[in-house]
Amino acid sequence: MTFELFISLRYLFAKRRQTFISLVTVISIAGVAVGVMALIVVLAVMNGFQHELRERILGITSHVVVTSFKGTMVNYREVIERVQKEPNVEAATPYVYTQVMLSSERGLSGAVIRGLDPGSAGQVVNVDKNLIEGKLSDLKPPSDAPSPVHPGIILGIELANTLGVRSQDWVSVISPTARITPLGRVPKTQLFQVVGIFQSGMYEYDNTLGFIDLGVAQQFLGIGDVVSGIEIKVKNIYLADQVAGSIQEQLGHPYWARDWMRMNRNLFSALKLEKTVMFIILTLIILVAAFNIISSLIMLVMEKTRDIAILKTMGATDASVRRIFVLEGLIIGLLGTTLGLLSGSLLCSLLKKYHFIELPRDIYTISSLPVKVEAMDVFAIAFSAIVICLLATIYPSWQAARLDPAEAVRYE
Repeated sequence: MTFELFISLRYLFAKRRQTFISLVTVISIAGVAVGVMALIVVLAVMNGFQHELRERILGITSHVVVTSFKGTMVNYREVIERVQKEPNVEAATPYVYTQVMLSSERGLSGAVIRGLDPGSAGQVVNVDKNLIEGKLSDLKPPSDAPSPVHPGIILGIELANTLGVRSQDWVSVISPTARITPLGRVPKTQLFQVVGIFQSGMYEYDNTLGFIDLGVAQQFLGIGDVVSGIEIKVKNIYLADQVAGSIQEQLGHPYWARDWMRMNRNLFSALKLEKTVMFIILTLIILVAAFNIISSLIMLVMEKTRDIAILKTMGATDASVRRIFVLEGLIIGLLGTTLGLLSGSLLCSLLKKYHFIELPRDIYTISSLPVKVEAMDVFAIAFSAIVICLLATIYPSWQAARLDPAEAVRYE
């Protein structure tokens, strides 16, 4: 142990004549700890919200979507074969997308219908995870079912509530594309049986989306063997933009590949900006504690003026004196940061395990605070707190180093 560190520890923990200085030091440590704890908890909650939001979005939509500028895709089987040759692609499935009107005995609502292949869609989009009634395979009627069989449909929970239906109820799907009859052009209408209800947690999806079988959708819309696009699942969701770029380069015009981050850029950009702003605002708590460190060290220098003079007369250099007070401020910062990290991690663990803070589900779509602690955030918080505390020691240590021993002991 160097003599600078030894003296710093003695100054910090030894009994002082001025109790007020010790109190300010304790407040400084507590201030840093509270700031670090608040940063860890708030950023963990925001990470949790972002993670939950991403999981809910990817539970309904795929990682990459390929569409055509021509509106529909005729040779989609060939495109799927080319896409699956990409090394980072796990699976691909076609889909049909259209807007319709849904009606039941109890309600009427506009909706978006997605026709998908129950066999391959489950490998790309984890719809079954969000289903609270039924399963994805129920969309395709069994081959031995008596004829005629009404096709099945899976509805979002908010949409089902608007229509007043549950599983095994009936809804009429009205297509905007009309068919010609002796009475003129009449919208296409078909009766569907509700075979499932899903809850993604995203109000936009739950209130407007429904799933039907791909073949049924093609037949109902009268479009033949064409699709609206292809959904793709990649091995690493954070490399989806690179995979989309590679697919775009491979397919060329008129195809257009978009990844999930690009399609939800505004939402995730807003969350990222909010996280950055909260980090800056809560860092002010640590800055307040840093001012306490400055005042504590300045008063300590005033109290230890005679000691500093004696040290200098015994051969201590200005750099050694400066280092004594820098180390003391750094120790205060390290103690506060350590206490903050421990208390913040403990509070996050309690929030994650016991869920004692409940949220209104109709507003936040989740019942309790989601918590996700990321190592990089913890490192950034600890590093920022220590740097701020270190900067707070510059002026008091400089003031102590420039002390003249003769002036200090003149009136002793």
